[in-house]
Formats: sequence, C-alpha cells, structure tokens
Amino acid sequence: MKQNIVFYIGMNSKLMKDRIFFFFVLLTVSFFLKGCGFYSFTGASIPPEAETISVSYFPNHAQVIQPALSQRFTETLQDKFMRQTSLNLLESNGDLHFEGAITGYTTQPVSIQAGDVAAQNRLTISVRVIFENHYDPDSSFERTFTRYYDYPSTMSLSQIEDQAIERISEELADDIFNASVVHW
Repeated sequence: MKQNIVFYIGMNSKLMKDRIFFFFVLLTVSFFLKGCGFYSFTGASIPPEAETISVSYFPNHAQVIQPALSQRFTETLQDKFMRQTSLNLLESNGDLHFEGAITGYTTQPVSIQAGDVAAQNRLTISVRVIFENHYDPDSSFERTFTRYYDYPSTMSLSQIEDQAIERISEELADDIFNASVVHW
C-alpha cells in the first residue's frame, strides 16, 4: 500500500513538472512573439518602431451625399485600429497614416424577377484609401475598397440605411485593416 501511494505521488509530481514546463515554454514563446513586435494575436504585422496611427477625415465625394457617412466611416476605421492594436491615435502624422475619400454611394436593383421587377436592391459604398507606413514604405498603398448591402425591394433605402451603413463601414474597416497590417 505504501508503495502505491509513493507511485501516485511520483506520477502527480511528474505530471505537475510537465505542466509547469509546458506553461513556461508557452510563456516564453508568447514573450518572444510579442517582443519581436512584428506579430500580434490579431494577425497584424506592425513594425516594432510604430507607436502611432492617424486617420484623417474621409470626405464624401460621391455623387449622392449621405450627410453622416463621412463621420461614421472615419470613426469606424479609427475604432478598428484602437481595438485591434496598441497604437496611439494622433490627429495627423502617425507612424501609420490613412487618408482618402468616399467615392461611391449608389443604390441599384439586383435579383430581377419576372416582369422586370427587382426582388432586392443593393447599396454600394466605395472608399479611396491612401495608406502610408513610415517604417515600411513598401507596404504603403493607394487603392479603392468597395462593399455592398442587399435589402428587399419592399423596403425603402431610408428604412435600412443606418443598418446598412454600419455594416458596410465595419466591413470596409476590416478590409482596410487586413490590407494595411495583416497583408491579406
């Protein structure tokens, strides 16, 4: 009986040592990945020297102007980077800098049914983005991002506009985040 107790204590001690070893290996790897600064658990590859970000106001240059769109989109993009990175937000001249304009805001019928009647309509928003990475100029870009929201033709744009703008803005912010610091 005494030998069995010693055996179990020895097994628990071995198991405990393995767990502690595994914990320290995991902790060391985590510090290494965080310490090298070019990886985060969000998938972002941000140069270790970069400490700040600036997102200029995105004016609406589309043919159709939605009054609140510029402010909402700009804030959504800022919020995305504040939530997903440890960068500090500046009004201008950040280590990573975004500027641009809303270039498209259109609605058109899609899913045409019999009798040339639309089953759905589509709200499409396009944003021209200029991204400057002062520490990694090769990753800087200028490009247009576009997203859309389909809604039933039985509803008017004014009925779904707030919800559609919110969702499209979030998807555009995700696309811009991924293109600039995740490199997707």
